[in-house]
Amino acid sequence: MNESQQRTLDRRLARDPIAIVGLSALYPQARNLQEYWSNVVAAADCTTEVPATHWDVGEFYDPDPSAPDKTYAKRGGFIPDVPFNPLEFGLPPNTLEVTDVLQLLSLMVTRDLLKDAGADREWYDASRTGVVLGITGANQLTQPLTARLQSPVLKEVVRSCGLSDRDAEEIAAKFRMAYAPWEENSFPGMLGNVVAGRIANRFDLGGINMTIDAACASSLGAVRTAVSELLEGRADTMLAGGCDAENTIFMYLCFSKTPALSKSGRIRPFDSEADGTLIGEGIGMLALRRLADAERDGNRIYAVLRGLGTSSDGRFKSIYAPRKEGQMVALNRAYRDADVSPDSIELFEAHGTGTAVGDATEISALTEVVAKDGGEREYAAIGSVKSQIGHTKAAAGAAGLIKLALALEHKVLPPTINVGKASASFGPDSPFYVNSESRPWIRDPKRPNRRAAVSAFGFGGTNFHAVLEEYGDGDDVAVRFPVARVHLWHAPDPAALADLLAAGGTPTGGPVPEGHARLAYAARGEDDARALRETALGELRSRAEATEWTHPKGIHYRRSAGETGRVGALFAGQGSQYVAPGLSAVLALPPLRSSFDRANRHYPEDTPLSRVAFPQPLVDEAGRAAQEAALRATAYAQPAIGALSAGHFRYLTELGFAAEGFLGHSFGELTALYAAGVYDEDTLHRLARARGSAMSPASGQADDTGTMAAVFAPEERVAELLAERSGLLVCNRNAPDQIVVGGATAEVERLLEAAERAGVRARRLPVSAAFHTPFVAHAVDDFRTAVEAAEMAAPRGRVYANTSGADYGPDVAGNRRVLAEQLIHPVEFAARVEEMYADGFRVFVEFGPGTVLTGLVGRILRGRPHTAVSLDGGPGRDADLTLKQAVARLAVLGLPLATSDRYAAEPEKETPAKGMTVMLNG
Repeated sequence: MNESQQRTLDRRLARDPIAIVGLSALYPQARNLQEYWSNVVAAADCTTEVPATHWDVGEFYDPDPSAPDKTYAKRGGFIPDVPFNPLEFGLPPNTLEVTDVLQLLSLMVTRDLLKDAGADREWYDASRTGVVLGITGANQLTQPLTARLQSPVLKEVVRSCGLSDRDAEEIAAKFRMAYAPWEENSFPGMLGNVVAGRIANRFDLGGINMTIDAACASSLGAVRTAVSELLEGRADTMLAGGCDAENTIFMYLCFSKTPALSKSGRIRPFDSEADGTLIGEGIGMLALRRLADAERDGNRIYAVLRGLGTSSDGRFKSIYAPRKEGQMVALNRAYRDADVSPDSIELFEAHGTGTAVGDATEISALTEVVAKDGGEREYAAIGSVKSQIGHTKAAAGAAGLIKLALALEHKVLPPTINVGKASASFGPDSPFYVNSESRPWIRDPKRPNRRAAVSAFGFGGTNFHAVLEEYGDGDDVAVRFPVARVHLWHAPDPAALADLLAAGGTPTGGPVPEGHARLAYAARGEDDARALRETALGELRSRAEATEWTHPKGIHYRRSAGETGRVGALFAGQGSQYVAPGLSAVLALPPLRSSFDRANRHYPEDTPLSRVAFPQPLVDEAGRAAQEAALRATAYAQPAIGALSAGHFRYLTELGFAAEGFLGHSFGELTALYAAGVYDEDTLHRLARARGSAMSPASGQADDTGTMAAVFAPEERVAELLAERSGLLVCNRNAPDQIVVGGATAEVERLLEAAERAGVRARRLPVSAAFHTPFVAHAVDDFRTAVEAAEMAAPRGRVYANTSGADYGPDVAGNRRVLAEQLIHPVEFAARVEEMYADGFRVFVEFGPGTVLTGLVGRILRGRPHTAVSLDGGPGRDADLTLKQAVARLAVLGLPLATSDRYAAEPEKETPAKGMTVMLNG
């Protein structure tokens, strides 16, 4: 083959990518795809002790690895019980005993796969569809059928013990009765290839059907063959994946005597104390089509397969020892096939079995390929779903592929669990970090296409590596993991409302007619929702005459809409930021995540905002302190606050929220102007970046950039404290009893000491400089340049300026001047809230991180009727639940908000059990 032919062969997937148009999964503690992905995102440990249905721990377990015919492991990943109706798949019930469970369960997974792929639509042609599945050599049914044939040996043993021939025959007969019989269905029932054959038969597939055994790389081997069928035009749709339900004692002995199983009973890929693997069961399948065909036919596309690489280790130490050089060949071939650079990959799903030698070899191979020319440190997440479900052997590659396809669709960096300290194999300059928590996958400006890669390696020295790429921006994705939902009921009167709750049906949702009684709460999961509904019903019946009430668990009730007055929007300023702002809400809601995507664009050369706002989670206390300090820098704090605030505002606006007045605290003024329509979201992020950068310490500025402190006392008392020292200025008048002062760090520290002596509560603020003082005067001109360059319009609605005597109105030039100069003037927040109240505002909704402004409004308007609601609870809170609770409260108050969540997929419904249904597991 000449060089030109080789290049053509190498880049075939780059020219003709393959679309993943359907997924289905049956894995430990996951009966379907949604449960599998939910477990992944939730960082669930789905391994358990061996169930009694599999083998007798008392008979076969011994903690001594050298004990003959015993296993030292008793933990693994096991398929849960699932209902199987043989008649649905054309199987006589009396054949189940002599049909391997893998053949049966695979039929169910295929049914779900075809449904997920939309095979009931016109585009689907079964005659042009094939199936290729990875399985390993051992199938469960083989063992009882083989064991049955050992009765002659048993008879000889019995006779040798002095029993009669008659006794020997009787014992042997009872022995045979313990195992599946040999009959006409036994042979096909035990064959591995019939797993694919039954699928083709039942679903009338006309394309190829076959199985592949590449040991633990079998799934990717099946995908490799399926892709060839598509590229060669022999099929239009291919079903591919891997199946393994072999967690019998036979398989435990195989892994125990290697030995490869964890002695601690935990599988910890990439952990410094990893001591072996745990085995698991599972079935994972993907529906594949040529991308051009999928686009033409309007298929849902999870992700795109861009490259595949394979290799063998050749002659090496032993048949099962991993070889770095062999793995590197597969990696490089995959990237040539995809025609992409290895350093464009941001998420690696490693083979990662938790064995010390295997993981170290894989890290070394990946590092040499990905970082061959040096480059960035710790930009790529690495993990292994085996940490959650065990090593599912032939189904392992499919588990990884499905995980990556969903990660790319949802824009989520999924976690790896059981890692306390990363393996030393990574080294100080590694491009990888172990991602131990689910985090949003914010688009990196240096890597505009999100890409991921998965590896699978098998005994015998076989290596596979696949490269995937996102399809679409994910702005309309319906997430397939549990999110908080608003449950809102309304009815003409309280009695009818109680009847609705008692019936337990679907919530009526909003908007709510003005005269209706209404009740709402937010819940994460059906169990929580059920408990809250029961509590709500009890409260409603016991307080039937009440016009309104709120339960501590976040249940809100009103007999009718309240006199809300005007609605104002408040926007957080610097000091409200925290690491991983709004994390669960950003994961659950595309408008929030895409806001960070847009903000990240403005860091083309510097460390992206995403890595500072959502840094890697596996750090010690010193590392966490460093992360918090990094986010305090104005160049990152302000854009992060702006991104979450804008995302909140976009999401609430989609639900129907409308405000008449807008007030931002300091930096929040930029977001208030965006919300009022003065400029678009990209301009907001550009200005946030410009303001934050301008306020960074100036070149040649003294080491001390100043700091700020909040003093919780009336201004007169604060003035007394300030009179004793020079150089301190009032920066913010936040509330009648909260004044913020700023100046030189040493002076602020002395003020804090004086306040403590005087019995006045005060605390230093988490800021990087003394804002609204001469310490940031250098920023005005640079920020003014950015403001002048921005396209602006007059605001829709009233925007209240923090600067005394200033306002935002129809004069755009005047608005530019106020905005550019407000960073050196004191923030008159309390006065502006009073002004809004005088203008008729009674509802104040806080957008952005934390609850600072909600608290301030409560103190400013203490004793006067108003409602202040924050959309975020701050660090340590479930941000998604807090946001949905705020929506519930506002909807009950009377704001015309929709409460259905178009970004949440409906839970998968279980197929009702039929008369012949039996429960199956691995």
